[in-house]
Amino acid sequence: MGLLDDKVVLVNGGSQGVGAAIARAAVREGAVVAVTGRRPEPGEALVEELTAAGGKALYVRADLSDAAQAKDAVARVVQTYGRVDCLVNSAGLTSRGTLLDTTPELFDQHIGVNLKGPFFAMQAAVADMVGRETPGTIVNIITSSAHGGQPFLAPYVAAKAGLIGLTRNAAHAHRWDRVRINGLNIGWTATEGEDATQKTFHGAGDDWRDEAAAKLPMGKLGQPDEIADFVVFLLSDRSGVVTGSVIDWDQNVLGGLD
Repeated sequence: MGLLDDKVVLVNGGSQGVGAAIARAAVREGAVVAVTGRRPEPGEALVEELTAAGGKALYVRADLSDAAQAKDAVARVVQTYGRVDCLVNSAGLTSRGTLLDTTPELFDQHIGVNLKGPFFAMQAAVADMVGRETPGTIVNIITSSAHGGQPFLAPYVAAKAGLIGLTRNAAHAHRWDRVRINGLNIGWTATEGEDATQKTFHGAGDDWRDEAAAKLPMGKLGQPDEIADFVVFLLSDRSGVVTGSVIDWDQNVLGGLD
């Protein structure tokens, strides 16, 4: 018996990085999985991988910064599989900007991907769950930077901090519908997207992961497969009645000082 046997799981931003790891873990635990992403190539490749391993998976092309596409992705999954039992919002935009140099266009991009997309995906998924009068679970992938973050992450932090508030608000609003909604504030994680970010914005070399790991308490960056296992637990009945929790999944302790 898998933790997600017979569940239909939609992973937004699931074609690579943490989202792809969550999709793999969900299939391993018995779920039918749909993943969204803007680029068909990685999404279709992941679906092919999951299908070849004996799973059932679907790729839905969607730009989650567009509210209509975020809602339509949920509708596509419901049309294909009859329902959505679990939703993971793992898409994220991490392009840099400070308070002083962020343009309105950059700000809107961050709000679109990091807050508006999750909002309207949750709206559609919860409507399906409530309409069927069945329990459901949602996990939002947020960031430890939402507690304040670096100066060059101003629009990112603003949007992700909003997602924390949304997670708690929606969890409170729908607890009597037995829809559990939680968030995960992940720390520095080794993903394809982070590799591109470090090289694009910080001039990092190919060995940046090793250099970064050496400066961290646990001697390594966060690993997508470890995050995925935790997310699967939160999506599953094994996490009990937990809702409205935003958990710091990180090796730095908020408020701790050296």
